[in-house]
Amino acid sequence: MRIIEPGYELVRPARTDDAARMEILTAIEDAARTCYKSAAKNKSPEATAKFVKNLVSAGHEAMIEHVSMTVRFTVDRGISHEIVRHRIASYAQESTRYCSYNKEKFGSEITVIRPSEFEPGTANYEIWVQACQACEKAYFALLENGAAPEFARDVLPTSLKTEIIVTMNLREWRHFFRLRAAGTTGRPHPQMRQVAQPLLEEMRRFLPEIFGDI
Repeated sequence: MRIIEPGYELVRPARTDDAARMEILTAIEDAARTCYKSAAKNKSPEATAKFVKNLVSAGHEAMIEHVSMTVRFTVDRGISHEIVRHRIASYAQESTRYCSYNKEKFGSEITVIRPSEFEPGTANYEIWVQACQACEKAYFALLENGAAPEFARDVLPTSLKTEIIVTMNLREWRHFFRLRAAGTTGRPHPQMRQVAQPLLEEMRRFLPEIFGDI
């Protein structure tokens, strides 16, 4: 059994430099100006950034739906269940129906995410490790006994690592960050914040006009 920490990878946009930032802001400005058939009096990066920031400040968030962002999360199954509750999104998730973890490409072992509250060397950590090992042992025994992965998976722990590709438009990412990082509707799960908070911080630096107020 392998134990890892959660994480994320920004898939698209592939770059977070000034050129990529301006491409996004320009797309939003172009969409918004279509509504009024208006033209920019001062066509400059600074003017475009100010225009988009004003859109968000005014609550005209429909315009930022014209740009999407894709992230690969590596989390446990429990946290993935919270992620997929966001309805305006597209998902592709590692399937326990078709992934058989006794195969060599998985290292012939299951991979689990360490709960953030269970520090190595503590009693709770040892109890958790033993429980996950028991799940792994039962899972492999079922596979060896002829059970298909889609049925053997029933004994896998919630801590099982999963990879999930998430694509949302920028408006929905704002909603995601409000709930999962800032906690506007209540305290986010600590393991959710492990990935949501650093991703939000990265997006604040990249697109402060869109995410700087969260």
